Amino acid sequence: MDGAGRGGAERAARRDRAVRAAVAQGLVGPAAPVVGLLDVTGIRDSAAALRAAFDAVVAPGTPVLHAFAVKATPLVAVVRLLDGEGIGAEVASPGELALARTAGVPPRRIVLDSPAKTPDELREALALGIAVNADNPQELDRIDALVHQHGPNGASGSAAPVGSPVGIRVNPQIGGGSIGATSTATATSKFGVALRDEGAREWVIRAFLDRPWLTRLHAHTGSQGIPLALLARGVAETYALAEEINARVGRRQIDTVDIGGGLPVNFDSDAMTPTYAQYARVLREAVPGLFDGRYGLVTEFGRSLLAKHGTVVARVEYAKNAGGRRVAVTHAGVQVATRTVYAPAAWPLRIASYDAEGRPKSGPGVVQDVAGPACFSGDLLAEGRTLPLLDQGDYAAALDTGAYYFAHHYSYNSLTRPGVYGFVADGPDGSDVVAFATVRSPQTVEEVVADSGGAHAAALTDLRPPERP
Repeated sequence: MDGAGRGGAERAARRDRAVRAAVAQGLVGPAAPVVGLLDVTGIRDSAAALRAAFDAVVAPGTPVLHAFAVKATPLVAVVRLLDGEGIGAEVASPGELALARTAGVPPRRIVLDSPAKTPDELREALALGIAVNADNPQELDRIDALVHQHGPNGASGSAAPVGSPVGIRVNPQIGGGSIGATSTATATSKFGVALRDEGAREWVIRAFLDRPWLTRLHAHTGSQGIPLALLARGVAETYALAEEINARVGRRQIDTVDIGGGLPVNFDSDAMTPTYAQYARVLREAVPGLFDGRYGLVTEFGRSLLAKHGTVVARVEYAKNAGGRRVAVTHAGVQVATRTVYAPAAWPLRIASYDAEGRPKSGPGVVQDVAGPACFSGDLLAEGRTLPLLDQGDYAAALDTGAYYFAHHYSYNSLTRPGVYGFVADGPDGSDVVAFATVRSPQTVEEVVADSGGAHAAALTDLRPPERP
């Protein structure tokens, strides 16, 4: 639907129009030197592509919940937009749950995943009817206690005494990808029950045998740097375990398999590869039984839904030379691109050059660094990159930053958090106009002071030892 050809070119053209309009309308400039832009049309297209891809491979009537991983872009307007496009929410903290509820996502379309859920978080989720995936035996013990509070059936009851779908997260331990820090199915991953550890598989099976209200199995093996074949293998291992559990129970107790998300994103061009359709076909070929209608499905995609639809635009404050290298000093660095700055080999970004009016720059490529504002030498969006020459007053745009780059604000040097604006780049009559909407207001210096304890300025100077009785 939206790939390397026409879709990528259209997306790039919308981005160019939006950058120029953002400069013209003052959303980015001397007074607001860094801004985030989100392509609403592109987000809608990705949501539609996800739904269509799985609709094409599941049996008719199969219940499917696509739940957006809120951690990827924790902005209320984004979550609400996706909910309107048929995409629910996967949350991993009280804050993310509050965002999803503020966005209006119904509890039945929310999934709670976290390796560190507190009793209060579990209690709230069960009270609301939100799906919960227990991460480990100790968490399941907590859920047992809460289930007992809801009715006399308890852990051995014949029906679920709570309204939430409850499952167990497992780690098939099939190995990691090219980025170790984000690989979730390694032998020592902190997530889920490690299935290949001694006695672990039998413990999972016994947990279901003892609790008829456990109805889901969850595994998330995908992430950036994970090939499709490894993702499919993780899903296949989870499906095989579900089949084994249901056979041991003697009925279809597990009725839903949550396959997580983690479809990798191409950061090398405007092409959206791999596509959801490709992944869905790989899954159907690898695990045909999962798609025959006996199991409901839950997915938890995040990066792949938003990454290609975000752009960070930063003004070039100064352009200078150092050691024979051109350096463009901008206002986008570690505070918005933390992973890229600290692990550039794993998280490289494409950079586009725009002139002072927001128009794409052309001309011969010049090897240059694109630097951020933070006070350490490694604060670089790109190092030794060949680009049209960036001059003072121009703009450098970090592409493919719609996922995680608006989530990972890093307050080094007390740098303010940039504003984020959604845009639609075509008028209803086909005219070349751009409309913007505020998704997140720019943080003010006063808000930085407040967040840094401004209300408690005298707390330490006024602190005295307690008086002796």
